[in-house]
Amino acid sequence: MKMKDILSDIVADKRIEVADARGRMPYEELERLALAAPRSTRSMSRALAASDSGIISEFKRKSPSKGWIHEDAQLLQVVPAYAAAGASALSILTDMKYFGGELEFIRKVRPMVDIPILRKDFIIDEYQLLEARLAGADAVLLIAACLDMDRCSQLLGKAHELGLEVLLDIHSTEELKYAALGADMVGINNRNLGTFHTDVRNSFDLAQALSEAVPAQNAPVLVSESGISAPETVRSLRDAGFRGFLMGENFMKREDPGKALREFVEAL
Repeated sequence: MKMKDILSDIVADKRIEVADARGRMPYEELERLALAAPRSTRSMSRALAASDSGIISEFKRKSPSKGWIHEDAQLLQVVPAYAAAGASALSILTDMKYFGGELEFIRKVRPMVDIPILRKDFIIDEYQLLEARLAGADAVLLIAACLDMDRCSQLLGKAHELGLEVLLDIHSTEELKYAALGADMVGINNRNLGTFHTDVRNSFDLAQALSEAVPAQNAPVLVSESGISAPETVRSLRDAGFRGFLMGENFMKREDPGKALREFVEAL
């Protein structure tokens, strides 16, 4: 099955999940709880811009294309180890069916770390933004391939209203127009959504195109996503203007992901 087909399935499943969640807790009640929760003061974009490494370490137990990566990974061990090893921010998958994640993961680790946490999921509804704030996330992922421009703009505005930063995921020149919506960070996905092939060259190519499309004064923090496995790649991407480097499988496939990150950071 192609990734675009999987994306369609995931989005369809998300609509069902959100409807079920609304049935258990009405939007108005979730909104009341979320607005009463402490508002995050951690800025993921500023943390990346100020960091020497810019590594966004991801807790990711499985993927649709590879199946289980590290099925028995212990959340309460891996995530604090990431923070101690020099991660600039954390990405936590909260999709259960396709990635083996849970929203509860963020709630569990929030008191344990003081670096920004990204809720990485397929956000299609404002309800999920309220969930993210209540769980303790500092930022959310919006995927251009899952949203039309108007819907993406609406969700981005609501996220900002809730005090959440936005990492906007794009993977093609056709999606460059989304960068004009004002996301705090733009992530360039190096994984081809049709073939699963990963090529870091995509980051270099789209970064150049983005710099020509977006005025320098409005430029978001650039993040390269997927396929990064070598310190020299991070150094080259940094020279090209990137300040964030989202890495999951490279660490999660190891027995000790925190140790793998520490070794990676020391080699930068």
